Amino acid sequence: MDKIAQLQEMIDQSQRIVFFGGAGVSTESNIPDFRSSDGVYSVQVGRHLTAEQLVSHTMFERYPEDFFDFYKKYLLYPDAKPNAAHRYLAQLEESGKLKAVVTQNIDSLHEMAGSKKVLKLHGSADRNYCTGCQRFYDLEAFLALEGPVPHCLDCGKVVKPDVTLYEEPLDMEVFSQAAQAIQEADLLIIGGTSLVVYPAASLIQYFQGKKLVVINKTSIPQDKQADLVIEGKMGEKFIEYLLEEVKFDK
Repeated sequence: MDKIAQLQEMIDQSQRIVFFGGAGVSTESNIPDFRSSDGVYSVQVGRHLTAEQLVSHTMFERYPEDFFDFYKKYLLYPDAKPNAAHRYLAQLEESGKLKAVVTQNIDSLHEMAGSKKVLKLHGSADRNYCTGCQRFYDLEAFLALEGPVPHCLDCGKVVKPDVTLYEEPLDMEVFSQAAQAIQEADLLIIGGTSLVVYPAASLIQYFQGKKLVVINKTSIPQDKQADLVIEGKMGEKFIEYLLEEVKFDK
């Protein structure tokens, strides 16, 4: 039995599937993987600053012009569209089998594809709030704000993206929901993540279900515990095949 058939059999036999994903899910939507050799973190920033430092709370507070310049250039992709992986997961949720998508990404491609239960560990680029009066700005309104540092149209204070920067804690309510979803899953599919960012990566330890699947371009330590490992991009042929051929057994 080939690996696609094995994956399909596991999906057919499962009723509480959770998907845990990272940057690799969105690379085929032309959003660079932070930690790949051709990703954002390879960009020469000129000041001997790492990308982690550039998107840190310290940088936001002390050097807002540099922070927003880097953030807008390398973390925002307003024209990106969902790829086959996003569409497949939305279809799997609609079938009733997928109970949650847990993502480390700040884009909204899962939602654009139709997913409803998306737990975003690191926040969302589509949400932005004034640090003074708390006025909300969606991504389009945020990008329309003039100047190198976006200021609120009402009170003039800085508008901050609702994303978790380095040095900032995760939203523990979202983290707890993700932990519960993973704990209750009978099939956990990990895809497009190197699982090196903590505490998000620690969520895997909550899984107590029957089957663990890893879909990645490169190997990760969790491969050793997986029941099935598929090497490759999330949205490539096997996902496209599933989109066209799968008949879900509810």
